[in-house]
Amino acid sequence: MDAQTAELKVLDTAQRLFDAQGVQAVGMDAIRSASGVSLKRLYQLFPSKDLLVQAVLRRRDEAVRGSVAAHGARTADGPYERALAVFDWLADWFAEPGFRGCAFINGFGELGGVSPAVVAISRDHKEALRAYFAEQTDALGAPPVLADQLSLLANGAMAVAGITGSPEPAAQAKAAARVLLDTAR
Repeated sequence: MDAQTAELKVLDTAQRLFDAQGVQAVGMDAIRSASGVSLKRLYQLFPSKDLLVQAVLRRRDEAVRGSVAAHGARTADGPYERALAVFDWLADWFAEPGFRGCAFINGFGELGGVSPAVVAISRDHKEALRAYFAEQTDALGAPPVLADQLSLLANGAMAVAGITGSPEPAAQAKAAARVLLDTAR
């Protein structure tokens, strides 16, 4: 197995295990066993678990940013609709089998006190969502605080959906977002 294939297998496996069990509950040996990548190769690719966690989060960040933007571009005609489309994207995500919450919220909760890199990645990810909302609200001529409010609604929905196992918080947050957007018009 070449290095690139091994790296993808490790990242896929680690993401799946971290999502299912939490970061701290999963050891490097479990990732080795589940991925089929030798322990030697695993440590060549990721010399520490912290570096592996960072790589998983960075990859997830890139995927989520792209997916949210693509969903908005594909399903919405303007900034008002693109802002609301985030909540439709969230509803689809929350309804996926095995959904256990946001990797960045969960990762921060588990490692925020001991991993400055996880804190930085998580904060950057959450800022990117707020910035996406800011693009939409700026285009509407809405006050800048509206992007913060929409971001809070989305992140709150993520936390509640992760705890309850229900996609309903996305619909509830979307209804509140619509009220805020309508008020700002």
